Amino acid sequence: MKFRNILAGMLCAVMLLTVTMTQAFAASPINQDGYYKGIRLAGKIKVVDYNADIKVKIVSSFPDLRVKAVEHFPDDIGEWQFVDYGEDFTIQYVDSFPDIKIQFVEHWPGVA
Repeated sequence: MKFRNILAGMLCAVMLLTVTMTQAFAASPINQDGYYKGIRLAGKIKVVDYNADIKVKIVSSFPDLRVKAVEHFPDDIGEWQFVDYGEDFTIQYVDSFPDIKIQFVEHWPGVA
């Protein structure tokens, strides 16, 4: 009987830890509508060296946003047209402490 109680307690602890870790990894700075701090993550983007609206890290897995570089009509979330002027927002590429993590894709851009 005592062994059964210990086993049940351990099982509950593992389940609680699993739920907690899943929620921690699932948390994204981007909401489901594709906004980061009020910035819609679609449109014309200018890359800058400092004072960017968003600091971005390029990753190959587990991105916050999948980005498709387009030449025209960047209307959908994750479609970015890179420009030198007339930008909707600016980004800065960083290796550490990013605001969001992106992965460049050819198909199906959007919130990961």
